[in-house]
Amino acid sequence: MKLRHMAFALFALPFSAAVLAEEVACPDLAKAVQVGTCPSEEELQFTFGGYCSDNARMYEWQEEQVCTNYPLYRKLKNVALWEVKGGDFQGYVSCDLPREQVAAAKPLKIAVAIKGKLTRVVCSYSDGVSFAYRTKAKCKVEGSGDCAANPAGCKASCE
Repeated sequence: MKLRHMAFALFALPFSAAVLAEEVACPDLAKAVQVGTCPSEEELQFTFGGYCSDNARMYEWQEEQVCTNYPLYRKLKNVALWEVKGGDFQGYVSCDLPREQVAAAKPLKIAVAIKGKLTRVVCSYSDGVSFAYRTKAKCKVEGSGDCAANPAGCKASCE
């Protein structure tokens, strides 16, 4: 009897993997919530002087030097963490964007990026907003990834 159960389990194994495939769609940002705090102007000015003097070499790759241009530094660092669906999708959003503008944003593009064993499903919205879903599963975009042209096809499948 145990042999029969083991044979069934081995037979069912390839089919169970296919059933475990998960569909990941770009979230509706009307359901997004800000979970991090925005830095104050005083904090940004303080870190511009302190952080940039110690770590300016980290920004040398940029065409415009973040550590010599305060408005550029402020744009880069004046962000707060937001999340959707209990933290499944997360993104750093500019503190200069009003909540209503973030909530109204529609997905423009979906892409998959792989780094080591981690996969990121990245949804890009207007105003430079992007939210990412991180997983160890292998994911691929369904279709072209152009959410503006095909909102229903703005998905990735992960196995």
